[in-house]
Amino acid sequence: MMSSNKKISGAEAVIRSLIEEGVDLIYGYPGGAIMPIYDELYKFQDKLNHVLTRHEQGATHAAQGFSRVSGKVGVVMATSGPGATNLVTGIADAQIDSTPMVCITGQVASHLLGSDAFQETDIIGISTPVTKWNCQVTKAEDIPKVLSKAFYIAKSGRPGPVLIDITKDAQFELFNYSYKKCISVRSYNPVPNYSSDLIEKAGQLVNNAKKPFIVFGQGVILGNAEIEFRDFIEKTGIPSAWTILGLSALPTDHYLNVGMVGMHGNYGPNVLTNECDLLIAVGMRFDDRVTGNLKTYAKQAKIIHLEIDPAEIDKNVKCDVPLLGDVKTTLPLLTKIVKNNTHDIWLKTFSSYYKKEFEKVIENEINPSKPGLTMAEVIKEINLSTNGNAVIVTDVGQHQMVACRYAKFNESKSNVTSGGLGTMGFALPAALGAKMGAPNREVVAIIGDGGYQMTIQELGTIFQTGSAVKIVVLNNDFLGMVRQWQQMFFEKRYASTELVNPDFVTIAKGYYIDADRVSERKNLKLAINKMIKSKKPYFLEVKVEKEDNVFPMIPTGASVSDIRLE
Repeated sequence: MMSSNKKISGAEAVIRSLIEEGVDLIYGYPGGAIMPIYDELYKFQDKLNHVLTRHEQGATHAAQGFSRVSGKVGVVMATSGPGATNLVTGIADAQIDSTPMVCITGQVASHLLGSDAFQETDIIGISTPVTKWNCQVTKAEDIPKVLSKAFYIAKSGRPGPVLIDITKDAQFELFNYSYKKCISVRSYNPVPNYSSDLIEKAGQLVNNAKKPFIVFGQGVILGNAEIEFRDFIEKTGIPSAWTILGLSALPTDHYLNVGMVGMHGNYGPNVLTNECDLLIAVGMRFDDRVTGNLKTYAKQAKIIHLEIDPAEIDKNVKCDVPLLGDVKTTLPLLTKIVKNNTHDIWLKTFSSYYKKEFEKVIENEINPSKPGLTMAEVIKEINLSTNGNAVIVTDVGQHQMVACRYAKFNESKSNVTSGGLGTMGFALPAALGAKMGAPNREVVAIIGDGGYQMTIQELGTIFQTGSAVKIVVLNNDFLGMVRQWQQMFFEKRYASTELVNPDFVTIAKGYYIDADRVSERKNLKLAINKMIKSKKPYFLEVKVEKEDNVFPMIPTGASVSDIRLE
């Protein structure tokens, strides 16, 4: 516990509380209602680094990127009214992707609440559906207790974003400060107790299965259970596939890693979901993009679901054995009772499906015969240049699916993307945050020309911080994913999806960032190697085929068995 004999302001209490929680980096944007806190922040510059983003949404995405690679809580500050509402997209993104984040907003003075004062907005009401918890503070004495609780809730159990709204008079008010870290909250049980009987039952199902299959998600990463997960699959010999947020929990080239499930996932894992006799879901939530039509999803299989959030059990897919708890605890208990096994014939079935996918799709994407560049061959060259050791940050669209399909990863916390919300504009600020969260790692942002322009102003933040982010825009002059759907399902009526783009290279140079453009295959390798070798921020635009589609693909509402290769 930290205490002070002299009275301090609520604003100073905010800063001291952040320091108590081990925070050393904040993303934000000042304004009138939060100015007292920023004034105190100025006095603590030796302990807290504040990054001035160019938009509040950029601050939330940067905090997300920082959190995802560092495992720490991302911290954001903004003023009231439009400053607070500009955070909402990033908060919603963090909520659905289980990213721990604490957002602190200023608010008009308490006597003005409800009066439609200048820059007053009910951010508590607005953010309630997209936060794990939120709270408005009107008295300075409540600030330490509320912030302590905020950090505990954000990072415990299934992580998520918390918003604390502090009125301006509470920031000025003086009180006797003391700080005590929160270790529990009444009626909040972040990690449910596991059942030994259910672990025993799950072990029997694993031992008796002839065609077991694992789908693992981000819960493995959030639970720091990568080693425990690998021990389990290597003992049981079970083929394992990932959701896009689970990507990098298991090295890409691991012999039991059979690829990605979902709408643009690999052929075998999707089709064989409906042929396995046991489906083990580890730290994933059966998202609709993974399951396709629920009426036909894995109906033949027994299902074990390892999950920390009770709300996810039986929400979309009814399971036979729910294993609630932290996977870092429950997986070793399950590993202990299962038999050593191999499923060589079953594993070869996945290989045969991969061979078919390779011949029909992959070969022509990574070694194309067409004159124009493909997105996949760009990812391939980045793999070669970084040896699979980079953090890859993707935006949302075709490039995202291609990057997730073809990027190679050797270590965890290497794939940063907007999964559940699918937020265009995510990647550029998130890459900045990722680089600041892992300064010794190479961070490459893969972005489409559409999403790039939604947060392009964050080039200014990258320039000002000097963060050596490598930015690759795959430019097809289209909102590519929407265009693909229009081609396949709307008879090529390309309504409002063709883009007339600016000179991206000139814009990057305007922000004093080194930049280059590639449109021919013969120049691709050299350009990527030059970018990766740079010790400074670098922008590379790659002109790719204008109307390429991403396959395989499961049409909306179709069964995973109906995945199309063309």
